[in-house]
Amino acid sequence: MLPLHAGPGDQIAPFTPVRLLTAWTFEPVLLAVIVAVGALYLYGVHKLRKRGDKWPPGRTVAFVGLGLGSAVIATQSALGTYDTVLLSVHMAQHMILSMLTPLMMALGAPVTLALRTLPKRPRKWLLSVLHSRLAKVACFPLIGFTLFVLSPWVLYFSGIYDATLRSTALHDLLHFHFILVGSLFFWPLLGLDPVPGRVIYPFRLIMTFLTLPFHAFLGITIMSANRLIAEDWYTSFERSWPPSPIHDQFIAGGLLWGSGDIIGLVFFGVLFVQWVRDSQREARREDRRLDRLEEQARRAEQAPR
Repeated sequence: MLPLHAGPGDQIAPFTPVRLLTAWTFEPVLLAVIVAVGALYLYGVHKLRKRGDKWPPGRTVAFVGLGLGSAVIATQSALGTYDTVLLSVHMAQHMILSMLTPLMMALGAPVTLALRTLPKRPRKWLLSVLHSRLAKVACFPLIGFTLFVLSPWVLYFSGIYDATLRSTALHDLLHFHFILVGSLFFWPLLGLDPVPGRVIYPFRLIMTFLTLPFHAFLGITIMSANRLIAEDWYTSFERSWPPSPIHDQFIAGGLLWGSGDIIGLVFFGVLFVQWVRDSQREARREDRRLDRLEEQARRAEQAPR
């Protein structure tokens, strides 16, 4: 097994399909946070059901199984083991934590669950946070969009990424950063939770669609770069097994481009389905309203004069 974060001078086994399945590295801080969040969510679901209220099973599967589960895979499996050795592995981890994990967690509607299960005082605290000016600014869609689009450029084309490779604390903070920025982008646009920043569906679709060329442009830029990102770090390993550092960087750019577009299109589809369903519900409400008005008019005509 590799050290918690492999560095120059460490003995590094080739990254093979077998190692992909078996090379797990457990990071206690990240794992403890993930387990604690999952336990709180499941306790909330249990509390709802105990008092006879329903909670959609799909939301639990989305939040715990797919959301937190993907975070475990990204940070504790071979992706976490080799994320400082291969840029392509780090990029796969990046896309999972910044897109898949936040999207699945948002589908779990944890804020709604908390508001339905928290005691009176903590519930008031949560509502105060949701209605605060800071929350309104942080959840403003353009803020989330800007952070989501620009932070990877700053990360990979400055000294920040190199610093995260050399510091375990910064490395862990980077993982939390990916999830936080992804959450600030996806949660207001998805609109399941009562967080600030929710906007009309056409604007949500436009915001989602605009992320696609930015991911493509960044991916192509990384693929075509002649100089390695964090060059001193990656060349110091002197690996004898493929891929070479420059080829690995090419793969990393392709992963960012392709996976970003795929998840972005999936989210675009989710929003479109939500929009259609909301429109159908609104149409049914309008039909019922018109039926009531028609019935009232009919009764008024039949009433004795």
